[in-house]
Amino acid sequence: MNCKQPTGVPLVPGPNKAHILIVEDEPVTRTKLAAQLVAEGFQVSEAADARDMRAIVSRTVPDVVLLDINLPDESGLILARDLRSKSSVGIILVTARQDETDRIVGLELGADDYITKPFNPRELAVRVRNLIRRVAPSMAAERQATGIFTFAGWKLDCDARQLLSPTNESVRLTRGEFDVLTALARNAGRALSRDQLLDLTQHDGEAVIDRTIDVLVGRLRRKIEADPKRPAIIVTVHGIGYRLING
Repeated sequence: MNCKQPTGVPLVPGPNKAHILIVEDEPVTRTKLAAQLVAEGFQVSEAADARDMRAIVSRTVPDVVLLDINLPDESGLILARDLRSKSSVGIILVTARQDETDRIVGLELGADDYITKPFNPRELAVRVRNLIRRVAPSMAAERQATGIFTFAGWKLDCDARQLLSPTNESVRLTRGEFDVLTALARNAGRALSRDQLLDLTQHDGEAVIDRTIDVLVGRLRRKIEADPKRPAIIVTVHGIGYRLING
């Protein structure tokens, strides 16, 4: 399968939860903030320090990082610089300090926004949504260019034709399974019909029917789902087809 997205294939919009990573060492603050963002409809991951953050971003690329400046093991300002050097991910610095110097330095190092504790949860949610809209085009372009997609801790490398589990183990896929998963990953968060998946995965000279897609999805679920009978990664969109969770 060609790793580039074919043109002319209509996409059916589906639920698309933006992924927010909270990097905050104070557990009560982190838990409350996560609950607020989940209530706003976001997918949320939590990191207590720089080490946790690096482990998470090695498995999946969030849309926005809420980054506390004062972490126990490394400066949030340095982390912001490192994140910006590798990605267009949205970065909002969070701190209890009122020092304007931190804000200026953070923005110079590549942060997109800055908010001071205590803050209004609704204001933060608005800032997050606005930032997601700004970074979405560049993030989508980055993901397409690298051919590497992450979801639920899994990592799919389109160019290397390799799937790595959340524990970094290689999972063997047939050509058909890999092609279906790649098509879903390239359109994560959107529902694809069986016909669309056929268009995206069929090879010259092959007689493929929509039932083949159902079989391939069933095989994929047995390999990547914690409970294949209650899929949480490749979900069925009734009346349409299938959707891969985003993030």
